[in-house]
Amino acid sequence: MAAVMKVACMVVLCLAVVAAPMAEAISCGQVSSSLSPCIPYLQNGGAPAPGCCQGIRSLLSASSTTANKQAICNCLKGAAGQVDGLKPENAESLPSSCNVNIPYKISTSTNCASLKF
Repeated sequence: MAAVMKVACMVVLCLAVVAAPMAEAISCGQVSSSLSPCIPYLQNGGAPAPGCCQGIRSLLSASSTTANKQAICNCLKGAAGQVDGLKPENAESLPSSCNVNIPYKISTSTNCASLKF
């Protein structure tokens, strides 16, 4: 009986360790929602909408772990490939246009897994 209890405790502990990082993960839906006001800028240039820059800032403040930062990077990379008429130079210049620092290029060619934060 004691062995069963030890195994059960280990299973619960492992589940808690695995579930904790997943609970903090930022979804691509959250990224897309935060950055949807940026689509006109990404397609046409000009000045980004205030909601666009606010969305970038909110994502940066929510990305407290390397895993979250890599998840956001992957979501940005995927979203960049799905915006019709996206101009790559506009995607790359978006952070500086919003006066924020993102330590990687927003591009479909960014290797998010290799980024270390």
